[in-house]
Order: sequence, then C-alpha cells, then structure tokens
Amino acid sequence: MKIGFLFNHDALHQVRHSAPIIGALVPDARAEVTVLTSSAAQETEVRAIIGAQAAAAVHFERLSIGRTARLLDAALRWIAPFRRIAVLRENLSAFAQLDVLVVPETTSLMLRDRFGLTSLKLVWIPHGAGDRSIGFRPETRQFDLVLLSGDKVRDRMLAEGLVTQDNHAVIGYPKFDTVAFDKPGRTMPPGLFADVRPTVLYNPHFDPLLSSWYDWGRDIIRWFAEDGRYNLIVAPHVMLYQRRMHASVEHRRMRLPGALPDHGGAPNILIDPGSERSIDMSYTQAADLYLGDASSQIYEWIAQPRPAIFLNPEGIAWQADPNFAHWQLGDVVSRLEALPEALERAFAEPDRYRKEQAARFSHTFSRTGESAAKRGAKAILDRFSNITAAKKYRDAAAHDVEKGGI
Repeated sequence: MKIGFLFNHDALHQVRHSAPIIGALVPDARAEVTVLTSSAAQETEVRAIIGAQAAAAVHFERLSIGRTARLLDAALRWIAPFRRIAVLRENLSAFAQLDVLVVPETTSLMLRDRFGLTSLKLVWIPHGAGDRSIGFRPETRQFDLVLLSGDKVRDRMLAEGLVTQDNHAVIGYPKFDTVAFDKPGRTMPPGLFADVRPTVLYNPHFDPLLSSWYDWGRDIIRWFAEDGRYNLIVAPHVMLYQRRMHASVEHRRMRLPGALPDHGGAPNILIDPGSERSIDMSYTQAADLYLGDASSQIYEWIAQPRPAIFLNPEGIAWQADPNFAHWQLGDVVSRLEALPEALERAFAEPDRYRKEQAARFSHTFSRTGESAAKRGAKAILDRFSNITAAKKYRDAAAHDVEKGGI
C-alpha cells in the first residue's frame, strides 16, 4: 500500500498533527511511505519529528511549482493560498502514484474534486481539536477516513452527519506524542525573561471576526509593558503574520494585522510571530495564564489545568454557542478595561476552573497506553486493507500468467 503524507502549508504548525504516524507505519511491511513537502523547512521538521531511522526508511519528495505560478504566488500569497493550490495542480503525477494520501487540511480534496484523481483515498487528521465552526465543515464528508482526537469532536461530527460510524477512528492527538508531559513542574525556555514574574501567554487568532488582535492587541501589550507585574509572551497563531490581510468567507470580513507593535524594549514583553516555540508547546507548557480568543491552542494548554481568560471585543453572545464551548474554561472579558481585574482574580483563584478544564481535556483527547501515532497507523492500515489484498491478487495473477499457469 503506497501511503503519502502531504505537508503543503505556508507555516509549520500542521506538521506535528500527522507526522508522528509516519514513524509508526514504517515497521509495517504493508506500508510503503512517501513524504511529500513543498518546502525545505517542512522536510526538516518531519525528519526531526520521526527521527533518523524512520526517515531513512521512507521516500521524501519535494513538490515544486513553475515560474508562472511562483510569480503569481509572490503577488497573491499575502491574501490567498495560491501556492498551495498550485502545488496540487502541478504535481499530479506524484499524487497519482499513491493509494492513500494523509493530510492535516482540506484543500487537498481538490486532487479528487478538481484535478481528477478519483481513485486516491484521502485521510484527514484535523490540525487541532478546537470548537470553531470551521473544524466542522461539510467537506469532512468527502474524506474516506477521518482520524479524530477524542469523543468531543467525534460526537459533534456524528451529530452533524459529517462522519459515519465506519469512516472515522478516534486515535488521540498525535502532536502530544512529540511532547514530554511527564517532566515535573513547568520550565521556562532559557533566556526569555530576566526577572521571575507570573507569566501570561497571549495567543490571539487571525480570524477577522473572532480575533482580539485587531482591536485590542496593541493596547494589551502597552498595558502589560506599563504595568510591569507580569511577563507577557505574545505568540499569536502563526498565520497572523503570514499574510498582510486576512479574509473570512464564513464571517464576510477582512482585517489587516498591521505591523508588529513596538513595545519599547520592555524587558517583560516577548513578541514571537511564529518561531518553532510557537508550535512545539514550549510556551503553553511554560506560562502561568492563558489569554486568548478563538484558538484551539487552549486545549493544548489545559493538558496542565491553569487559569485562562478569553477576550470578546465583538461582544459575541457565546454562552449557548458550541463554537465557543472553550470559553467555559475561564473568565470572558468583553470590555478591555476589565482585563486587569480579571488577571488579579485568576491568579488569586488559580483552581477556579480546574475541574471543568480537566473534564474537558478528557472529553477532547483520548489517551490510552498506546500512542496516537500507533493508533493512527493501525486505523489507516485496517481501513484500506482491501487495497493490499487487491494488489496481492493482481500480483499473483500476473505471476501465474508469466509462468503459463493461466
């Protein structure tokens, strides 16, 4: 069975959600694995995650685009994912060699729907386990297999008719396979702050409607710099500064993130628009309080229950909306001037949401004695075992013909 893993994004935040499964597939004789990347950084990241031994056992293929597509991408990449689509269209021969393609996004459905590879089986592993409606779109129905983190996402997808009982599997969260949760306590990455203070992680999303960044982000940084009681890590969703403009078809809104703010050299402020630490859980493991809005990163945060505050500059009526279920895991601030009091209350009562956070974590992530990577590999091989059987039949028939047996 020829199984491909595609990494075709502007940033690296999706890689850890599927790459661990590559290493789990390598020992199985039924699997012939190809890793397809569209940048050197993606390949480097995959190799680091799966290790040298597994990397030596798989085939890496770099996908490229032509000069015309590169020129169009240079003009359009700040407002649209042109390059991702061009990579699919201009590398159809590579995808046509595969039986199964594993992806952490939904753009790859175009390989079948737009570009004619109708026999290719597609596996989707959502890159995150959040509550936003974008994670529960009708496109889910088009995948042959959907690998899910736990009961929360599975139950909602079943209720909305996005998956069936036989085309999904709950495997856990492969990204957690790349993180050591058993270290005692929390450790701050070296060199971040000179002084020991309570540390807040501000993790705004890029969504033009749901993000707090556009209206409040700079004021929040200014307040922390002037107040001085807290260290502040500003680590937005890595896509916030990958584009000059963000457009939401779902919410019919466009916003400009603007230039990175100048915090005046305040020693208690760190702004990281998208380094490795933004995606490898360094910050979520180190900080004391999470300050955010719509990012699914809150569910990685509550692997160790701690205070959280959610920012609601649009005054969204969220209480009965399943897309904002994570806002039940901390206080919600709808007026910026209420943030200082919310911070004081959160640090004074750090366990106020601990019980709810622990329960929601267990509901969101299935964790057993077996890694998510191994569970994912088994689900893929089991689901498409008919491909291997059919190939064995064809090989045996071809052998009989060659020997004159038929």
